[in-house]
Amino acid sequence: MQLNGCGGVQFNDTAEAVSVETLEIMQKANEKSGCTNYLPTLITTSDELMKQGVRVMREYLAKHPNQALGLHLEGPWLNLVKKGTHNPNFVRKPDAALVDFLCENADVITKVTLAPEMVPAEVISKLANAGIVVSAGHSNATLKEAKAGFRAGITFATHLYNAMPYITGREPGLAGAILDEADIYCGIIADGLHVDYANIRNAKRLKGDKLCLVTDATAPAGANIEQFIFAGKTIYYRNGLCVDENGTLSGSSLTMIEGVRNLVEHCGIALDEVLRMATLYPARAIGVEKRLGTLAAGKVANLTAFTPDFKITKTIVNVTRS
Repeated sequence: MQLNGCGGVQFNDTAEAVSVETLEIMQKANEKSGCTNYLPTLITTSDELMKQGVRVMREYLAKHPNQALGLHLEGPWLNLVKKGTHNPNFVRKPDAALVDFLCENADVITKVTLAPEMVPAEVISKLANAGIVVSAGHSNATLKEAKAGFRAGITFATHLYNAMPYITGREPGLAGAILDEADIYCGIIADGLHVDYANIRNAKRLKGDKLCLVTDATAPAGANIEQFIFAGKTIYYRNGLCVDENGTLSGSSLTMIEGVRNLVEHCGIALDEVLRMATLYPARAIGVEKRLGTLAAGKVANLTAFTPDFKITKTIVNVTRS
């Protein structure tokens, strides 16, 4: 649902990096850690690089079905107060030309993350009506602003608890709105660094089958590197954390199988339910549950086998039988 990079590469920042070759490397790295499908995530950048990302995604999908499942654009319509590691020079308000471009290419753009308080309701509705999953994130929204966004067409929330206001007694904010609305899906980063495991347990009790395991991974996931470029700056990988020079979290090094293990071992969630959080629930969230997310006749057989101690033994991708 949210993968900036892995296997030593990033699908971000430069024309050279935003390529079919990068996506192929990411797919191979994913398979080694038990992930068969993903949403390549391009964070806040220029119109030109976003348009290249769309072209690359279209080319990749024609070549590799049932692997990457469309583009996730995280930005650029965010709130600067909650920009996180995103480049502030590219954070901006929606313009009609870019909105139209995204809608015209909704067949390869699966998800767009935006701050609901920064985007007019009619833009949110237009994206949703085009078939794009609209997700709330990097937002300073109040409860009222968040719920207005939900009514306009937001159905998902990006990395619950991160890059959104704290919940207080008088103002639940975006996080409180997500937890209060039963129908809103959300992703959560289960590395124990972005979100405390107690908060994950609480979110699971409230969200049930709407809580999806995500990694928000970057280049160090599945690779042995100490630094990389992200959002136009050097990111350092130290002690499991990906941070910029100011200590701002900048994605994760989490793999999917590590996330599964963490939810079982640290959150006490049953393995079968954790696997649904990594498969079925994300598939439902982006509308591909008829072909992916469970094992059933007529569905694509994307499968992962692992040992009781969470070691991947085999990954099968894109197997069908008529």
